[in-house]
Amino acid sequence: MDLTQNVKAVQEKISAAAIAAGRDPASVSLCAATKVQTDDAIRAAIAAGIRVCGENRVQELAAHLESDAYAGAEVHFIGHLQTNKVKQVVGRVALIHSVDSERLLRAIDGQAQKLDIVQDILLEVNVAREESKGGVLPENLPTLAKAALGCPHVRLRGLMAIPPVSTVSGENRKYFAQMRHFLVDIIGKMSDNHTIVDCLSMGMSGDYEDAIAEGATLVRVGTALFGPRPPLAGSAH
Repeated sequence: MDLTQNVKAVQEKISAAAIAAGRDPASVSLCAATKVQTDDAIRAAIAAGIRVCGENRVQELAAHLESDAYAGAEVHFIGHLQTNKVKQVVGRVALIHSVDSERLLRAIDGQAQKLDIVQDILLEVNVAREESKGGVLPENLPTLAKAALGCPHVRLRGLMAIPPVSTVSGENRKYFAQMRHFLVDIIGKMSDNHTIVDCLSMGMSGDYEDAIAEGATLVRVGTALFGPRPPLAGSAH
């Protein structure tokens, strides 16, 4: 596996997908999903041009931060976040992608208040209504968005989704299109112009080009960059 070549190949596909959709390639950011990757693999990815790293697990996030593995890149938290681990994430990452309940929202706001900061977040939407996945159901999204806009130490930046795993090209475009509609709807209902709600985090290794075609501004790619994930027990920090 040549990580440098993989990063270049993914970046080129992102640019091509954006241009095909009539968009500026610079409007789409690549987030490297670094789940179970080693410090060295993360450093190599950043050396190869990665500017955003997304971590799934709090324990791995803490370990990589301690060893300064993310140096030179912005760090996002993209996995499920439990309220009892909010203290380990708030203020340590630039963006939390996975806020899916008012309880979690309040916990983040409370911790950010203690730190005297404003934490950027995305609301995760369970767009395909999968029981196995987190995310707020679409019909409950407006209520959660309104709650987020009412939290003084949280800044709502947009939405995130993880559609079903797809092996058929184009199969998830309907979900990506729905997410774009949800984002436009939330922006239209906002009562102020002070909050920049412009991020649509969707699309992974198997479908990020389709996500870009439907308006993704950030794609989370792991396997296409790093290859098949090693087992968690074998990861080293």
